[in-house]
Amino acid sequence: MNHLKDKIVLITGAGKGMGRALALALAERGAIIAANDISPVNVDPAIAEIIAHGGQAKTYIEDIAKKVGAQYLVNSVEEDFGRIDILIHHAAVEPHTPLLQMDEWDWHRTLDVNLTGAFLMLQSAARVMRSQNRGKILNIVTQSSRAKDQTRGAYLASMAGLTALSQQADLELQPLGIRVHAVQNLEEALSLLETA
Repeated sequence: MNHLKDKIVLITGAGKGMGRALALALAERGAIIAANDISPVNVDPAIAEIIAHGGQAKTYIEDIAKKVGAQYLVNSVEEDFGRIDILIHHAAVEPHTPLLQMDEWDWHRTLDVNLTGAFLMLQSAARVMRSQNRGKILNIVTQSSRAKDQTRGAYLASMAGLTALSQQADLELQPLGIRVHAVQNLEEALSLLETA
């Protein structure tokens, strides 16, 4: 049984990396993709590819690190499709600057997108899912094997926070029929999404 057929999947940061790969893979499995990015340059080609292969997808350009942007995005997807079955938070920034040289703006922007953005999207989407009594939220937490890279302090701090946020959110939202997972790779994400 295809559990993804006609599911409404909202993906932030859908224009690059795992976000793009998930958009393409889920569309291939019959899901309807609501693809968000901060710029159409990255996301529009992915949407065009999905549509060219017979899938359904729509682009949403918003900065999810801001409450107004996150809420407008969720409201827009709900208005267009009537519901949100799955939220995948992939939007992330990763400055490569040692902590002693890092500008405060880069630190804040990393936490704003990677952690606060995840919180804002989770909160807004979960309110929609609560009314449906079901939903899945996946936060992409990629830490990779570059443990000795001395320029990823802000990024790694945000990923540690996102892991903890995911665990707490799952605890709070599970009684409402909403599951929240922190996932590290494409295979893990697809495995979680392909089960009921």
